[in-house]
Parts: sequence; C-alpha cells; structure tokens
Amino acid sequence: MTRLVLPDTDRVLSRQTGWSRAHWEALADHLLDSLVPYFSPGASLVELPGRPSRSGTASDALEGFARSFMLAAFRIAGVQGKGCEELIERYARGVANGANPDHPEAWLRLTPRSQQMVEAAAIAVSLHETREWIWDRLDTRAQEHVAEWLGGFNGSTTHDNNWRLFQVVSEQFLASVGAPYSQDDIDGGLDRIEDWYVGDGWYSDGDGQNFDNYIGWAMHLYPGLWARMAAATPGAQYEDRLKAYRERIKLFLEDALYLVGNDGAPIYQGRSLTYRMAAATPYWMGAILDSTPLTPGQTRRLCSGVARHFVQHGVPDERGVLTLGWYDTFLPTTQQYSGPGSPYWASKGFVGLILSPEHPVWTDPEDSVPLDDADQLRAMPKPGWIVHASRHDQVVQLVNHGADHAPVAEPAGVEPAGDPHYNRLAYANHAGPDLSDHEPHIDNLISLVSADGAASGRGRIRRLGVDEHRASSWQKAWLGTEGPWAIEITSVVHSGWEIRCALVEGPAGASVRSGGFAVAGESLPTATAEAVVASARNDDGLVSAVVGLHGYDDAGVHRGLGVNPFGAHSATPYLTAPHRGEPLVLVNAVLLTRDALRPEALAEGIDVAVDGTTVRISLPGGVEVVELGRNRIA
Repeated sequence: MTRLVLPDTDRVLSRQTGWSRAHWEALADHLLDSLVPYFSPGASLVELPGRPSRSGTASDALEGFARSFMLAAFRIAGVQGKGCEELIERYARGVANGANPDHPEAWLRLTPRSQQMVEAAAIAVSLHETREWIWDRLDTRAQEHVAEWLGGFNGSTTHDNNWRLFQVVSEQFLASVGAPYSQDDIDGGLDRIEDWYVGDGWYSDGDGQNFDNYIGWAMHLYPGLWARMAAATPGAQYEDRLKAYRERIKLFLEDALYLVGNDGAPIYQGRSLTYRMAAATPYWMGAILDSTPLTPGQTRRLCSGVARHFVQHGVPDERGVLTLGWYDTFLPTTQQYSGPGSPYWASKGFVGLILSPEHPVWTDPEDSVPLDDADQLRAMPKPGWIVHASRHDQVVQLVNHGADHAPVAEPAGVEPAGDPHYNRLAYANHAGPDLSDHEPHIDNLISLVSADGAASGRGRIRRLGVDEHRASSWQKAWLGTEGPWAIEITSVVHSGWEIRCALVEGPAGASVRSGGFAVAGESLPTATAEAVVASARNDDGLVSAVVGLHGYDDAGVHRGLGVNPFGAHSATPYLTAPHRGEPLVLVNAVLLTRDALRPEALAEGIDVAVDGTTVRISLPGGVEVVELGRNRIA
C-alpha cells in the first residue's frame, strides 16, 4: 500500500496550517484508493478487517461502501467529475449491484430501526451530489432497484433521534428523481427535530441532554443537505425551513469556533469520536449554506487544522485505513454500533470539497482565530458548558454541567449509569477520560467511596445554571443500594484554572474523592503526591494537577494501563476527604497545562474561607462568592 503523500505546504495561502485544497484532495484520494483491496468483486461491499458491530458483518460491509461513497461523492462533485472516472465507475457499479435484489452482493433490505437506514442516507446523499455522473448514467432498471431499496423508508419507523433525518434525506432524494415517497415522512422528521432545538443554534440529539459533536455533523449537516435536495425537487417547499437552518448554523458556529484548539485538536467528548475529521463538518456547512460568522479564511483554517491534526497523529494508518479509535486503534472509544467501516463517516468532514475550487474558502488566505491572539473563555448555557482555552499551549477545556446522554425517564429509585464520554466534569482536546470496565472511574468526577472501594457515579446531571465564568449542577450519589445522597458542584473558571466547590452529603465512614484530568502517553507519566497536592506529567509535557483548598486531607495518583485514548499509560491525580455523615464542603483547583507551574503555587495564590455553605474565594484580581446548598434530597 502506498503511503500518504501530501503536496508541499503553502504558507502564503495558509500561513497557519500550510494546507490548501490540494491537500484535502490528496488525503481523500489516498483514503479512497486504500479501500480498493477491500471491495467485493461486484464493488457493492467494502469488507474491512476489525471488530464486527452488533449489526453483523453484512451490515458492516454495506457501511464501508456507503460511508466511503459519501467521500467519493464530495470529491467527484467538487471537480464536476473531472479526473474521477475510475471512482465514478467503481461506485456506479457498486450501487447497481448492491440495489439489485437478485445480485449475490445485494444489500440488506431496509427494516424498521435497522443500521441499513443509516447507510441508506449516506447513499442517498451521495447519489444526489453525484447525480450527473452516477445516477443519470445508471440504466432504468438499476434506477428502479435503487428507488425500491430506498423505498424501504416509506412509512417505516426510525429511532427517535438524528435517525429521523436519515429518513428525511432518503425520501427527499426519491422525490427529486420522481420515485415513490412520503411527504408525511419528510415533514414529520423535520417537524420532530424542532422539538429538540433548544436555542442559540443548539439541538439535543433526541429527548434529553444529548450534546456533543453529533450536533454539528448530524443535526446541522442533514437539514442543509436536505435543502439542497429539495431545491432540486420540482414544487418542493423548503425556503422557510432553510431560512431557519441558516440562522441556526450561524448561531451554532459562534460557539463551535471555540471547540477546537489552534493546533486543530478537537475536544474529546461524546460518542462516535472515531469519526475524527467529521469535527470539521459544521464549519464547512456554514459556508455551503452561506450563513456563517466565520470568514472564508477562518473556515478553511479550522477545517484544515482538524484534518492536519489527525494526519500528524498517524491517521490513517500505514495501510491507508481509518481504524476504530481516536488516533490509533482503541476500541473503548467506540460504541457497539461501530463496525470496521464506521470511521468512514470522517467523510462528512470533507463536505467542503463540494464547494468549487474557486470558492473563497479555498482561495482566500487563512485568517487567524480568536485563540491565536488571546486566551479564551466562553459560556455556552444551552449545552451547559463553559469552554476555556490557552493560546500558549493549545489546550482547550470544556467544563460540563449539562450534557449527560441519560434517558429522559427512569423508574423511581434508579439512577442511569454514567457514560464516561458524557458524565465527566471536564473534557479537553489533549486529554481524555480513562475508559475501563474493570478499574475505578476517577478522572474529573467527585464521588462518594465506601470502605470496600465502591464509588458513586454521575448519571443524570441536574442543572443549576451557567453564567460567564461559572457553572453549577448536582447529582444523586448511590453506594450500591444505599442512598441517594446529593453532591452539588459549582465550577469557577479563572485564568485557566477550574475551582470546584462541592457540597457533599453522604454516610459516616465513607470518603469523598475528587479527580483531575487523566494524562496519557506511550511512556509512564511522572507523578507526585503529597499533602493535598497531586500532579502527573506525560511525555508530551502536559501536566494535570489537583490542589486541595478546603476540606481535603490526602492526595494520590491513580495509574491506568491500556484504558486511555491518548496513550497506553495514563495517570490521574486525585484528592480525598473523610465523610462523617454531615454535609461536607470541599474546594479544590483543577489544572491542565503545559506551563512549568508548580501546582503548590495555586494554593499559595488562592485564599478560601468557608462559612456554613458559603464559599468565599479570593483570587488574583477579585473575589468569588459561591452559595452552596440549593438542593436537598428528602
């Protein structure tokens, strides 16, 4: 397999990343060419090696075809098919054979809530964007087979989340080519996502507090692509909805601008992170819909930064394949629905290729982003986040008091299990949570711990509010069948630090544990712990530290092996305090930095006074007063 070869960097056009459209095309071509050995003889399936998904290998092989077809479609459409003859022939043949029910490589039929529905949407989008070069060249019988296969959506049922949009775009494609479809399905799906729009450009992905990267690469992507299809459908009414979608993506990008470091590293939070470059999707879509607060140069800067970041970290692998993981293969990053073809939804991050080479996003010089010029702090009340970032070390941190991915309702007395991709108090772009079914969850959690080592989790996050630099929430804590007790937490962000003030109820004899970030690398992080200060440093110079400011009496460092997406060896500093049965006020600072700062200096520079449940924090430059005790469990 040939290795990835990129053009020389262009520091005149792209002073920060050096990337141009030629780099994107070269990366897309390498990904597509590297898949050729995995195509079935009839070209309708891509059978990649790796762990099968819960849907089975037949579905996984369809997934490999459909998701790579989306990448091929964007590549073909952007250059009007020129120079893409082999690509066009390969995918046209695959579509014709896969949709043919009598072919030995026929695709699985669409059944309610089946994984095939997801892949069908990718095929519908791809056929629309390449209509002139693929759909229009299929013979009548092949077109009928495709329409019949996609027609499995008509009147069917999807999962009640972003899957509603798979039905919408698939049936809109059918409408655009004069095939049978249901307008009720299309309208019903688009009406349903209105229930999940929470304002400021943010959707929840379904009912609940489901906020993550999916919002950008699904809830904003598919409505925009639907509008492109509807515009090509005679008599379709889409202008009013398109106006709303354009307004929303512009608002969303005002926040999303801060979710990527100035080195292109996106925040590791939420599910399906193995889609990697898909993090660039909403920035491109803002330009495609001509509704973005970003300049063309900022758009390309952000998107190229994301792609370049993963390339610099070994993506794709030496075979040219996108593996199940973050950088390298790391299965705990994935979900049960992730098959070997799943990572090829990185294709969404290449949607900008449908913009012509003459579009300003490709021709304008790169612009700087706010983080290039100054440290950043931004409150995002709709998802319940505060994002803060350092321009010096390219570290972006997300303080989480609102996204939990928990079911909307649970039976009385049952708390949902916490998902480590959502339940942490903080996430970052250069550090991720330890992901283990066998080791305790410590990083970025405040937990009750029983004498036998059992620890409470953070399942449902109950919001108390977000303002410019602080956010609050509370959670129910259980120790086995004992409980619940309330843990209330307020995070105050100041100069790159997060100060956590907690009011913890619990039983006498238990302890309270508060963890900082897990840092990881291929070699063992160095670590220290003494009194109420603990820190760990990885081989990249990233330091995680926790400093007790009130109530804690001990510190330690937990080490993990093979449980972190950022490296084989991880280390998490933490603090502990005994619980005596009365509500306990605790305060500590959390730090993630590459600066050579003594963690003890934090304690020396911050004065904390506690009066009952009132915490007074004297900081360089001001005083913060935190009132705890707003929630109690009867």
